[in-house]
Amino acid sequence: MGIEILAIGLLVAMFIIATIQPINMGALAFAGAFLLGSLVIGMKTNDIFAGFPSDLFLTLVAVTYLFAIAQINGTIDWLVECAVRLVRGRIGLIPWVMFLVAAVITGFGALGPAAVAILAPVALSFAVQYRIHPVMMGLMVIHGAQAGGFSPISIYGGITNQIVAKAGLPFAPTSLFLSSFFFNLAIAVLVFFIFGGAKVVRQDAASLGPLPELHPEGVSASIRGHGGTPAKPIRDHAYGTAADTATTLRLNNERITTLIGLTALGIGALVFKFNVGLVAMTVAVALALLSPKTQKAAIDKVSWSTVLLIAGIITYVGVMEKAGTVDYVANGISSLGMPLLVALLLCFTGAIVSAFASSTALLGAIIPLAVPFLLQGHVSAVGVVAAIAISTTIVDTSPFSTNGALVVANAPDDTREQVLRQLLIYSALIAIIGPIVAWLVFVVPGLV
Repeated sequence: MGIEILAIGLLVAMFIIATIQPINMGALAFAGAFLLGSLVIGMKTNDIFAGFPSDLFLTLVAVTYLFAIAQINGTIDWLVECAVRLVRGRIGLIPWVMFLVAAVITGFGALGPAAVAILAPVALSFAVQYRIHPVMMGLMVIHGAQAGGFSPISIYGGITNQIVAKAGLPFAPTSLFLSSFFFNLAIAVLVFFIFGGAKVVRQDAASLGPLPELHPEGVSASIRGHGGTPAKPIRDHAYGTAADTATTLRLNNERITTLIGLTALGIGALVFKFNVGLVAMTVAVALALLSPKTQKAAIDKVSWSTVLLIAGIITYVGVMEKAGTVDYVANGISSLGMPLLVALLLCFTGAIVSAFASSTALLGAIIPLAVPFLLQGHVSAVGVVAAIAISTTIVDTSPFSTNGALVVANAPDDTREQVLRQLLIYSALIAIIGPIVAWLVFVVPGLV
């Protein structure tokens, strides 16, 4: 067996093990990098660590740290309630509020599962209260999270854009973000009407009633697999619980400074082109200095399992590159001599594997495999990257993914089995249809 095949076999084994066992795939990847690099290839330690994504590591830690502060001090809760109050009496707008709020949350750097974990309990509670289809509400939250997931300051966007920039391919972060946003928006429109949106629009409500608790205990049991860690209740005892929601959701000094900090992050990264990780960490530290109690709790809520996952996978991919695996796969794909077919196969690979494995990890593994093929210039690199990124993430509706599991876990008891079944059917269809549509929209027009 050649080293290239062995490297691929180890990567596949990692995905399988992390899918069926609660073992962080990043830890497996670091172990694989050592075994493959040191014992098989004979690489030095410094060569192995050369692939460690230090810039992305800081970005992951900083944005999840900042977002944790915003969660704990109630800024996110306040934003959600304000958005819901804007549509009081207009039931048909509630699913769209969930979509847009999820997009804003991930657009500012939160992980997709974090946004879904916050909003799914709210969305499913409203679904029960106003007789809205629970699957529709769940999908609106998930696709909203994916819509904002490729912003230039987001986790997905950071992973994809850094890989593309490092490879010397055309760099179009805004194009990637808008492609994902409008693709998921189009899906959301279809979902809205397929699951009874027209009927919901005709409904009336005298008032929306109190905002449901954002983090019931049931959520913690639903975040499992792919190295994930259980969610913790967002509100700290220092800030109150559902019993005193009316008090905790007022706009206080901490929330005002947090909103200013989030705005500063957006301006610094998008307008002045500062490093996202450094700006996010600076804002987080400033907020922590103003409220030391928040700082301690926020550190505990940093998504360390995700940081380990991404750092491990990208480090392993670096070892694969040293082993010649990336060139080996790229040459094999290129030998097909059909650029459009190659791009379609990559989209399908991303969609099908991601339905059962971590989309975040897969982005870091599959896009590098496409780089040598894209450097040949037969098709638009920007279009292919967008199609692969979208195909890999739109299947996060699967009940086997964290996002889908959160929706199922928060569905009413009497409809949970139905929600699970319909999400399975929907995810199977989206894994087949989604890559084809993304390929037709973003790849075919870019054929050189």
